[in-house]
Amino acid sequence: MASARDVATVDSARLRGVALFADLSTETLERIATVATIRSFPAGTHLLMQGDVCTAAYFLLEGKARVYRVSEEGREQVLVGIEAGQAFNTVPIFQSAGTNPANVVTLTEVTLCALGKEDLARLVRTQSDLALALLRDFADRLTHLTNLVESLALHSVRQRLARFLLDRAPVSTEASRRAGNQRGQAEVRRWTQQDIAVHLGSVRDVVGRELRNMEEAGIVRLERGRIVLLSRDDLEALARG
Repeated sequence: MASARDVATVDSARLRGVALFADLSTETLERIATVATIRSFPAGTHLLMQGDVCTAAYFLLEGKARVYRVSEEGREQVLVGIEAGQAFNTVPIFQSAGTNPANVVTLTEVTLCALGKEDLARLVRTQSDLALALLRDFADRLTHLTNLVESLALHSVRQRLARFLLDRAPVSTEASRRAGNQRGQAEVRRWTQQDIAVHLGSVRDVVGRELRNMEEAGIVRLERGRIVLLSRDDLEALARG
């Protein structure tokens, strides 16, 4: 992991904000706090590099990060976004020769809790509630990755792009009413075509072409710094294929 900007003492009560720790006993939280460290990193920091030896699991307390892999050809694929309260790198901890399965980069300044590999393994052996919480976390990760594989394998870039836009532009009833648009107008802000491409497992040129096709069909309007959704109904039809 990159060098931390600061290190702080762990407050066991603060760990409650992590979803994986939310239902743990006070005793278990206090034991975690005795071996964990809290660190802060600026935006743009690579916390983990794919293929490096796994040394710890991490729990995000503040900020946002992105987990992604890079193919041999250099194409990026975003696996998941991480927000405060979520964990990452928990799986390779329990592999005999575990390595980091993906890269992790901070999108904002972050504060995280780190648990070393040996410390976490020792806690799992003695704290059954932590072991059960980790099993639930593993099940959620498996479901997410299964859905991601299904999307990449069975849906076209156009379908994935339509779903991406729908998921990131909730309908504003008031805005739609002011615009006189009964089909649902909304905006997707601060996403470049390259950012969208790495989330979809595609390339910028393909995403740009699909967006222009949607614009010509009257489904979206492309403006500087934003994408305006003109018809959610039509976009939902594209997402279904």
